[in-house]
Amino acid sequence: MVCYPTFGGSGVVATELGKALAANGHEVHFITYDQPVRLGSFRPNVFYHEVQISQYPLFDYPPYELVLASKMVEVVRQQNLDLLHVHYAIPHASSAYMAKRILAEEGRHLPVVTTLHGTDITLLGKDPGFEPVISFAINQSDAVTAVSTSLRSDTYKLFGINQDIEVVPNFICPDHFKELRGQERHDFAEDEEHLLCHISNFRPVKRVVDVIRTFALVAERLPAKLLMVGDGPDRSEAERVARECGIEGKVFFLGKLKNPLEALSISDLFLLPSESESFGLAALEAMACGVPVVATETGGLPEVIRHGVSGMLAPIGAVEKMAEHAEFLLAPQHHEKFKQQALKRAAAFDIKRVLPEYLRIYNGVLAEQPAD
Repeated sequence: MVCYPTFGGSGVVATELGKALAANGHEVHFITYDQPVRLGSFRPNVFYHEVQISQYPLFDYPPYELVLASKMVEVVRQQNLDLLHVHYAIPHASSAYMAKRILAEEGRHLPVVTTLHGTDITLLGKDPGFEPVISFAINQSDAVTAVSTSLRSDTYKLFGINQDIEVVPNFICPDHFKELRGQERHDFAEDEEHLLCHISNFRPVKRVVDVIRTFALVAERLPAKLLMVGDGPDRSEAERVARECGIEGKVFFLGKLKNPLEALSISDLFLLPSESESFGLAALEAMACGVPVVATETGGLPEVIRHGVSGMLAPIGAVEKMAEHAEFLLAPQHHEKFKQQALKRAAAFDIKRVLPEYLRIYNGVLAEQPAD
């Protein structure tokens, strides 16, 4: 399993998938530059191999892609791996291709499964300098999956892809949501106050200023507080706008939390006004906590959130509409109903439903191996 080891959606999904595979008796090796944050403590059948990057005066930037490919070859040789499942086209699928070619010279066939999560397509796809490598890495994979139908369509639109791309959605592990113990709710809001939440990396695509402006409108009409979980380049601007709107005393900027689900578990509503979301894992996790979602109708979000059922959708930038949706969902006559419907919708993305899809794909590429 090759992934980013961070709190981002792709790293979380890859790590939880690996843990689930290990729990089902498969041997899983994580190859990345740091231990995945969701990996946790020691567990059977799970192994971690660190990609160590040395600094050389010859290189202005450390050649991670080359070092990663070498580590893949090393682990495959030593552990006799059956296949590589890589998350992101670059640098992971492109590195996997190099590793695959090196091993082919030794007479070893190594299938590569590539999962596309979004940033490598929707963001890097706008840069023509990456197009040849991304297209090549995807086309050279033995199987390709995307986390939403929207992302699958974007990939075909932006790149010269001749591979079949199968949609396998992201998922949640229900056990993670059963016994969440975070801060006490009254540390942030009084009993009569509504508690709203946003979780992201605070990059421009997340439109965190829209979160603040939406909440400011809600706070004019209802007693409410807002939890802002995460950090990133737009945090300072969000804090400035909160002061400008006179709501700085109602907004808690909590920074990065080791387990952001704890903030969700005490919230009444989740706000996700992103400009682009290939899937929207944070929205799914909110629903798994029984928290309805107000989000933008972009990318894969309409595939996750059923408008008028588990949450509400609005056009990008429509803060007044999002505030109206929030007020509607928080109304006593609606809130409990939407909570239950959010839980029901999240159950459709249980890992127990998704894991068999990946196992089928693995078995498919292994069955296509040339005979020794």
